[in-house]
Amino acid sequence: MTKNCVVTGAGSGVGRAVVLKLAQQGWRVALLGRRLEALQETAQLAGQNATNLKLYACDVGNETAVADSGRRILAEFGTVDVLVNSAGTNVPRRSLEELSPMDYHEMINANLHGPYYLVQAFLPQMRARGEGTIINIVSDAGKLASPKAGPGYVMSKFGLAGLTQSINAEERGRGIRACAIFPGDIDTPLLNKRPAPPDETARARMMQPEDIADCVLFCIQLPPRVIVEEMLVRPR
Repeated sequence: MTKNCVVTGAGSGVGRAVVLKLAQQGWRVALLGRRLEALQETAQLAGQNATNLKLYACDVGNETAVADSGRRILAEFGTVDVLVNSAGTNVPRRSLEELSPMDYHEMINANLHGPYYLVQAFLPQMRARGEGTIINIVSDAGKLASPKAGPGYVMSKFGLAGLTQSINAEERGRGIRACAIFPGDIDTPLLNKRPAPPDETARARMMQPEDIADCVLFCIQLPPRVIVEEMLVRPR
């Protein structure tokens, strides 16, 4: 039986890598992202596996847009077995000294409010069916603050870790499981938003999006009796 998954941030980075691996395995996947063009690029990369991919342009930080997309996805898919919250952002001027209110709210909306809105869109039908897996791509900045990440990003990721724990605390008895994956440095387009983006030599030492996608698939494919509550992954 075909499994259904929703992946946010599906137009690049880890989200794109997750989509491509799920498509290879025959999953039906709803791709969410702000730019339809980026989602279309992901679908093109899937090649012949793209037939089971559905694209939804959606700003995950917009509660109304997420609720509307959630209704559309459930109407088309019927059920959602897995939700992967991969969308996230940061800003160049990220220190406490420089961070603007607008940039702060942009990060909180995308990195924390968005996953919460998505959980609320799909958790009820998981609960009704007595099964479901939610994967939140956090960051090792959700374990320990650093100037490299900046306070807005750190706060949002600590919050996302808390959301993951709350899902398990309340829903594990109803067949739902949630996993927080805490990656270190990954070579993704998000690096371009650093105040001083790393060069190619530095990027070559980092993890690749496919590495984190493999972690996602590992957590998804474990028997339902198993919950990987947290996974900390860093470059060797």
